[in-house]
Amino acid sequence: MSSSQDPVSAAGSSTDEPVFVVMGKLRKPHGVRGEMVMTVLTEFPELLESGQKVYLGEDFHEQTVRSVRPHRDDLLIAFEGITDRDEVGYYRNTMLFMDEGDFPDLPEDEYYLHDLVGMEVVTDTGQSLGELKEILVTGANDVYLVQKGEEREILIPAIEEVVLEIDFDQGTVLVRPLPGLLDGS
Repeated sequence: MSSSQDPVSAAGSSTDEPVFVVMGKLRKPHGVRGEMVMTVLTEFPELLESGQKVYLGEDFHEQTVRSVRPHRDDLLIAFEGITDRDEVGYYRNTMLFMDEGDFPDLPEDEYYLHDLVGMEVVTDTGQSLGELKEILVTGANDVYLVQKGEEREILIPAIEEVVLEIDFDQGTVLVRPLPGLLDGS
């Protein structure tokens, strides 16, 4: 199996609720026509296009993308019905999400990283390490943040020698921890 990089899901826990995936962070207004500078936090910025429904902030306020275009290492994004710099400024420093249901289907042996969140992480000796809570996307390799109840967090490097199998049917990630990784737990 191979993964397609994307940010980790942000909300929605039951199968009846939508799962929202972080796409970027709105930083500041740009110009006078309602555009905002957005830091891209996804490997799939092309999913943000005119007409796309997006969700802003912790309350997931629904907006429709009016336009999106590159701007240096960021994007300039505008929303339908907002054409004023001051009005769009309300969303300064707000996270922008998409509904997971709006993501395209992947080939059979591929998955999005956010699909792993909530899976149980188990060692090759059968020890449950807890639930995969978050995926930290680093430059070298991803890191799985795993937590069991109120116990301490464990950081698992997502490398071939450690992550042995991902079983979506069982909802488990099988790992072989590096020596010393679980010491003191």
